[in-house]
Formats: sequence, structure tokens, C-alpha cells
Amino acid sequence: MAKSLAGPIPISFRPYNHTTNSLITPLRFSFSARHVTFSAAPMSTPAAAATTTHPSFEILGGAHHRFLPALPHLARPYRPFPLLAANRHLETIFAAFFRSVPDVRLRRECLRTQDGGAVALDWAAGDDRRLPPDSPVLILLPGLTGGSEDSYVRHMLIRARSNGWRVVVFNSRGCGDSPVTTPQFYSASFLGDMREVVSHVTGRYPNANLYGVGWSLGANILVRYVGQESHNCPLSGAVSLCNPFNLVVADEDFRKGFNIIYDKALSKALCKIFKKHALLFEDMGGEFNIPMAAKAKSVREFDDGLTRVSFGFKSVDEYYSNSSSSDSIKHVKTPLLCIQAANDPIAPYRGIPREDIKENPNCLLVVTPKGGHLGWVAGDEAPLGAPWTDPLVTDFIQYLERDAVTAPETNNNNPGSKEALHHLEV
Repeated sequence: MAKSLAGPIPISFRPYNHTTNSLITPLRFSFSARHVTFSAAPMSTPAAAATTTHPSFEILGGAHHRFLPALPHLARPYRPFPLLAANRHLETIFAAFFRSVPDVRLRRECLRTQDGGAVALDWAAGDDRRLPPDSPVLILLPGLTGGSEDSYVRHMLIRARSNGWRVVVFNSRGCGDSPVTTPQFYSASFLGDMREVVSHVTGRYPNANLYGVGWSLGANILVRYVGQESHNCPLSGAVSLCNPFNLVVADEDFRKGFNIIYDKALSKALCKIFKKHALLFEDMGGEFNIPMAAKAKSVREFDDGLTRVSFGFKSVDEYYSNSSSSDSIKHVKTPLLCIQAANDPIAPYRGIPREDIKENPNCLLVVTPKGGHLGWVAGDEAPLGAPWTDPLVTDFIQYLERDAVTAPETNNNNPGSKEALHHLEV
């Protein structure tokens, strides 16, 4: 139950337009337990200024009046670490190779899915003894080819766990050394594994609230899941970080300039996973082009030779178009925080579905001026510690859990029937 408010609380924010490099007219609103009021008058008093979000951020969304009071970090300027943030590629690469990787003991649980595939869930070891069964559960979805060994995943895991949360990393098929037992990997379009994982976790902890945090392709999958489940979504909240949103736009940018380096690196990682399980794909007929997938020089080549065929698409462009989470925002009924970097080389700024986010009363978008992709080398722990986003994510999910905030259009967190999953020991 949300806590009652003694009286109207004034809030203001000054979103920043990165296209025109100017401040948008400050908005002022107040809310109480009974009503919300808005005005476009500038805030001039010292007390009002204290609650103003800093102009270094672009902030918009239909849920700004609900969530901004819970995000005090947005009142302070975004200060990227000197030199590293001078170039978006430098920040991206630095974070990928030099950010610290926290040491944490994990307990792996492998789940056999209904189609005979398998995914790996990595839980923080010892939490079943340490935490009560109704402790909130946070499901982490890494980016393309990522897993529980990635630094940004582990930093979030450590922070959430220190706040009394039960945390599990969802390693997709083939990622994080998750087993591959059928001739099919995961994709941006496939939500079956996500549904089964959520069902499994909900069945294990029926009295706990579930939340999800996803990065990059994991964020795209998470937002698509929340949108497709809509009113029936079992999650009580979700956070999307550096989401490519529009995969057609992302693909266009991915093949330009320095981005080709990322393309080659990710395609190499995909090929490495594929080669470990190449025998499963022997004698695949139809439109499959296994030799092209095995030697792919780009993500697009890998998707053309294998992914789009596995999931029934006639072309790569059709696959990207139908797998974009930008189309799901309008259907989201779960509290959703989206955090993007304006200079992200892999999740283009122009691909963000601003209008749908503005119109959805459940969504809030925060865009930082710097950050690169999976970077955000800023804040108190920069340059080697946790990303700047981690305290913001923590404040958001803690607020949802503490005050039991639910989407205004639905309070239905009943996941429905739980389909059994069979355990696979590896």
C-alpha cells in the first residue's frame, strides 16, 4: 500500500533537449493523495530549485509525476569521468575491459525448457539460507552474448543483494556457458524462455515480488516481454538500460564507421558459441546457411544464416523489424524505467520511442549526455567501480517494492498458471 501524503509536495523538472542543446520550459506540479496539478510557470524559489532535476538530463514520460520524487540522483549533475568521456568509443571500450569484476559465489540452476532447450540461472550462493522466502527477487538479463561473468551484471547483483534482494542472472542459451541442447539459440524475437524463467521463479517464491533489469539486447527482450504480457505481467517493475529499441535503426548504425569494430567483436563471440555446439546444426536443411553463420563477419550475417531462419522470418530486415521493443512501449502496464545515453554508439539516440514513452503513464525515460554503451563511467565509484546507473536503478526498484507502486491501469500481478520446468543437471 502506498504511503499517505500529509499535503501537496511540489516537484519540478527541467528536461534537456539534446537536439537543440537547450532547456525545455520547466514544469511544476504538485501531488497529494487525492490529486495532481500541473503548471508551466518557471520555479524561482530556493525550495523549488532543490527539487529540480539537473538540466544535464533529458527526462520525459507519462510516469514522471510518480517516479521522479524517488530518484534524488537526478537532482545532481551528470559528471562523467575526465578524459574517458571525451569519446563515446573510449568510454565503451574502457568499461568493457577495465571495469572491476566483483567476486561473488554463484549457484547454477539449469532449466530444461518445453522445447527441449536449456537456460542457466545463476543465483547468489547462500541466499536461500540468508533471506526470507518473501524477499523481492531481481532477474538480470545481460546483453548479446553476455552472462553472469560480465562486470556490469555483477555490480548490479552485489548492490541489490546488499539491500536484501534475492538476485538471479538469466543466462540465455549458449551465453555464460549455458548449455545448448537443441539446434536453436535465443533471439531478440523469442520470449518463450523469458516466460518460462519468470514462471519458474514465481512458482519457487510465490510470496515475493519479481522485478527485471535488462541491458542492451536483454533490455529489448525485457521490454518486449513486459509489453506483450501487458495487464497480466507477473513483474512488479522493470528497468531497461542502453536498449537499442529500434533494431532496424540500430542495424543501420552498426555498419558505419567505428561501429564496425563492435560488429566484428560481437559476431566473433556469436561464432565462438556456435562452434562449441556445431554438431547440433549438422544437416540442417531449408534456408539455413550454416557455413555463413559459422564464419560470420557481422551480426547481420550470423542472423541471416541462422537466427532469422530458426525463428521463421523471411529476411533479416523482417526479423529486426518484428523484434524491436519500440513497438511494445504502448502496451506496457508495468512500472518501467528506461535509461539511455545520448552518445550510445550501439543503441542510437534517434531510435528511442519518445512519443510512446511520453503517452504511457507507466514509463519514465532518463537520457544522460554521456555514457557510451554499457559504460556510464561516472559517479562516486568511477572509473573502475559500478556504473553511474546502479544507484538510480536501485532507488527505482526499492521505491516500487517499499511503496507497492503498481501501474494505474492495472493491479494484476497474478502470473496465472505456472507450467512446470524440468531440471537439467550439468
